[in-house]
Amino acid sequence: MQRRVSAFKNYTIEAPDGNVGYISDILFEDNDWNLRWFVINVGSWLSGRKLLIHPAALGRPDIRQRAFPVTLTKAEVEASPDITADQPVSLQMEQQQQAYYAYSPVWDAGAYGGNGFGLSDGMMSNIGGRMHYDTGPAGDPHLRSLAEVVGYHIHALDGDIGHLDDFLVDDETWKLEFIVVDTKNWGFGKHVLISPAQIKDIDWGSRYVRIDLTRYMIKSSPSWQEPDWSDPPAA
Repeated sequence: MQRRVSAFKNYTIEAPDGNVGYISDILFEDNDWNLRWFVINVGSWLSGRKLLIHPAALGRPDIRQRAFPVTLTKAEVEASPDITADQPVSLQMEQQQQAYYAYSPVWDAGAYGGNGFGLSDGMMSNIGGRMHYDTGPAGDPHLRSLAEVVGYHIHALDGDIGHLDDFLVDDETWKLEFIVVDTKNWGFGKHVLISPAQIKDIDWGSRYVRIDLTRYMIKSSPSWQEPDWSDPPAA
């Protein structure tokens, strides 16, 4: 069944031996349009760590209880990688910004510790008299955060039209099947569905999603209205 991806945010994760936290973000790949990770905020249980759980570990979502059963035990969840192991583009870019400002003279090192950012000395080096932040190997340029891209402007071949409101995902294959475009600010007053295959580029810096369609083609796309999930499921 197709589900709105952002609806899964804040769903609780229920392991066989107890609750392990809630979904705080969802990471997807913008080259094959698959969900890669659910980001789990485990709260005080593990000192606020954000862990990555693959969709294959999750059972069928309970829409009314807003919960996912998970096949992992709490100990197995604790052993899962955290978000620093596979960072989306937005976090990669934020690190690059920190790399720049780490050697900018406008920052007072004394305010935040030895280097102004709480970074260990091993992460910093002096090159040509300037401090340089070692960001390590480049991350995956196709890994995106749902929390980051929702709200990005939609740029058609002939101009702007709406913003990215959500994705629809198949909750069995975990493939993103449509993007939901909100066009109400452009006078059309509706949400329309576009295939992710029409996306040319997602630009973190300008907060744009570029679509390989004209504005007329986008506004003429199939409209979408979220179902009433309070209705009982079909027999």
